[in-house]
Amino acid sequence: MEGYSVLRLEDVLETADIFVTATGNRDIITATDMASMKDKAIVANIGHFDNEIDMAGLEDVPGIVKSEIKPQYHEWTFPDGHSVLILSEGRLMNLGNATGHPSFVMSASFTNQVIAQIELARNTDKYEKSVYVLPKHLDEKVARLHLDKLGAKLTELTDEQSDYISIPKDGPYKPDYYRY
Repeated sequence: MEGYSVLRLEDVLETADIFVTATGNRDIITATDMASMKDKAIVANIGHFDNEIDMAGLEDVPGIVKSEIKPQYHEWTFPDGHSVLILSEGRLMNLGNATGHPSFVMSASFTNQVIAQIELARNTDKYEKSVYVLPKHLDEKVARLHLDKLGAKLTELTDEQSDYISIPKDGPYKPDYYRY
């Protein structure tokens, strides 16, 4: 994120145009925060339920007026006349402002789950009851299964290239510590 400043919420309330929460926690943006935001600031959530943005607190602000601009897009006007624009009632905007996850994303997600279940069924003795990251070779298998839909074609490594970077010719192409 070269070129972007990392600042505290309270330091940008009066200047930022768009606020998107993605923490998975509650009370990240409070009603008090929104009262200090610049006029027409856009507030959205992609991380958690509608308590990541304090919607209950916003509703309790004396004299605040909620106006529907269009479905899932509301203007909340404070008594001083300034307003904030809230997407999806403070809920997950990828579900409220879109039609959910695109079928392609769902296909990749479900394929990951099915391949993980097959791996567990075939290799039960390799796994204790725990949480595991899907092995890289299986994650890359899921990606390969979806390449045609994207019109993508991979260049295959030569034996020399594979030896040079010390990875198998057919992958996985990233070390275990790398997270996609």
